[in-house]
Amino acid sequence: MFDFNLIITALPIVLAVIVVLVIITQGYVKAPPDHAFIISGLRKTPRVLIGRAGIKIPFFEQLDKLYLGQITVDIKTDEYIPTNDFINVMVDAVAKVRVADDEERMKLAMRNFLNKEPARIASDLQDSLQGNMREIIGTLTLRAINTDRDSFSDQVMTKASKDMEKLGIDILSCNIQNVTDEHGLIQDLGMDNTSKIRKDASIAKAEAERDIAIAQAAADNAANDARVIAETEIAQKNNELAIKKAELQKASDTKKAEADAAYEIQKQEQERTIQTATVNAQIARAEREAELRRQEVAVQQQALEAEINKKADADRYAIEQAAAAGLTKRQREAEAKKYEQEQEALAKKALAEAQKYSMLQEAEGIRAKGEAEAASIRAKALAEAEGMEKKAEAYQKYNKAAMAEMMINVLPDIAGKIAEPLAAIDKITIIGGNGDTDNGVSTIAGNVPVVMAKLFESMKETTGVDLAEIMKADTYDAKVTRNVNLTGAPDIILGSEAGQNASGTDQTQP
Repeated sequence: MFDFNLIITALPIVLAVIVVLVIITQGYVKAPPDHAFIISGLRKTPRVLIGRAGIKIPFFEQLDKLYLGQITVDIKTDEYIPTNDFINVMVDAVAKVRVADDEERMKLAMRNFLNKEPARIASDLQDSLQGNMREIIGTLTLRAINTDRDSFSDQVMTKASKDMEKLGIDILSCNIQNVTDEHGLIQDLGMDNTSKIRKDASIAKAEAERDIAIAQAAADNAANDARVIAETEIAQKNNELAIKKAELQKASDTKKAEADAAYEIQKQEQERTIQTATVNAQIARAEREAELRRQEVAVQQQALEAEINKKADADRYAIEQAAAAGLTKRQREAEAKKYEQEQEALAKKALAEAQKYSMLQEAEGIRAKGEAEAASIRAKALAEAEGMEKKAEAYQKYNKAAMAEMMINVLPDIAGKIAEPLAAIDKITIIGGNGDTDNGVSTIAGNVPVVMAKLFESMKETTGVDLAEIMKADTYDAKVTRNVNLTGAPDIILGSEAGQNASGTDQTQP
């Protein structure tokens, strides 16, 4: 069973503890250093907390705040203010203020600025400070305001301090930012001062140049003395240097002579080595050039064979294309003619059906004839192409014997061409010494054999075929002695020998 008496006895203690906890949790406050917390309500004199903590009893006490930090107040005249010398100026200044530390003036500040933000406090103080600055401007001249701004700001602070004390505010500083006048007199004063400064600067510059000239002359004199001493020492050193150079040059010439002799010996050795290497290089180059010429001959031979094959293929292709073009043309002509006849037959259909059949048969005959002609042309072209191909293959297989045969076949034509000029001669007058006219006639008559002999020699040099030896193969001596050397034509079988071999009466011995 519960002891109700014990519960009733402990109840006030519990309630007291709860109230204390509520007061602590709900009424505990802590003021920062730049704010003053004012707790009022139960006491006659409010409690002020600055940078410390305290307890505020809920529902019975009130908490108010007062800003204690530094506040910047912009003091700027909105219009031009006349100075003591009746010159209108506009002044821009900045003041630094804060709430006073002593208790009495802090109470004044509480009454005027409690729970106000710094900007609101600065706005409330701005009008008072501007009025004080206006009063000070009216007591000073323009020159005094510009030349002694510290005195001007001190006067403003002194004048404003009286009004600020009534509000519980301390003025920390007052700085004049800018002063402007209505008609630019400040700039004129500056020009006057600039002229004075330039004048003083010109005088100082002239005096400085004079001092510099004096010092420069003294320096030049000392420099001249030093230069004479230095040049004397330099001359002595140069003499010593020349003597030393001569000694070194002598030793150098000796070493150079020895080196030149050694160099000449080494140079001769190198020249012998270079000559040996050059000879070896020339031999190697000659061998490479010979190999290169052999390769060039092989390449030219291959190129010639390829050119012959290419030309034969091109000719065959051209013939085939021409035949195909001719066939196509004839087919189109036949078709065109057939179409015209059909159209004409349709136009004349009413005339006679038999005539239509006859014309159709005629068109068919023409087409068949065209096809036959085209086939004939195609076969002829193919035959010519095959002939060209066989001819190209034959050209590739030609040896010296075949070349000799071809040249022998054209010899009569060549001899005829050589003799044509003689045949065109109508009359010959021969002038010879001692009446030797036979010698002149024989000279002209022997011109053709001489030209033919030279032609044989040229053909032998260019083709390697000796036509003179080939021609001798058919002579009596060749047939009897059987000792004719057919140089350049080992594959030729002479006609007479072939005939004798065919008859079986004689055989040529090598």
